[in-house]
Parts: sequence; structure tokens; C-alpha cells
Amino acid sequence: HVQLVESGGGSVQGGGSLKLACTYAGSTTYSAYHMGWFRQVPGKQREGVAVIYTGDGSTLYADSVKGRFTISQDKAKNTLELQMNSLKPEDTAVYFCAARYVSSQTYHIWGQGTQVTVS
Repeated sequence: HVQLVESGGGSVQGGGSLKLACTYAGSTTYSAYHMGWFRQVPGKQREGVAVIYTGDGSTLYADSVKGRFTISQDKAKNTLELQMNSLKPEDTAVYFCAARYVSSQTYHIWGQGTQVTVS
């Protein structure tokens, strides 16, 4: 089954940038999965940040990150990335990479998460 491993989190001052990466392995049919980035603050529900749809590569962003974050996928390297610019303190959270079957509405494969702190 697919396994996801995030990297790239850290601490940055407001207005700065970070790039998250998620490498995935364990499947020969990655085209069967949509993938996305989510984030969670302690005590709050996990929220969707950005998703990318397999096939046409179309993307969808949360209103709070539109124009600042960019999701991309390098299928040759089995890597999902999230470029985060103009970071704000309210972007502070644990960020998760996730995947779901194209036929499903539920993300059922999750990485371990990576902390992003904006001061």
C-alpha cells in the first residue's frame, strides 16, 4: 500500500517561505490517487489546504492560502510539494500529506506530519 513521508517543515518569520515535500512509495498505480495537503492546529479540526487531481493535474486551494501556496506533483520523482510563500502566524500548524482513491471521497492514507511554525 502507499506510504507517505513529509519533510521540509520548520520555523520561519512572517512573510517568509517554506517548501514541504511528500515522497510516496508502495504502489505501481499512483494515477489511481488524488493527493493533497492538510493542516491541523491542536484543539482544532484538520483542514484542507490544497489538493491536486490525478489525470489533468487540476488544483484546488483553501481560500486562506490562495495566491500564497502552490501545490505541485513530480510524478517522475514520486513527490508531492507545497510551496508556501508570504507565510503568516496563522499558518502555524502540523501539515500532513494525504492520498485517496479517485473513486473515493475520503482521504485514507496519511503521512506522519511536519511542523510549520511562523512567528
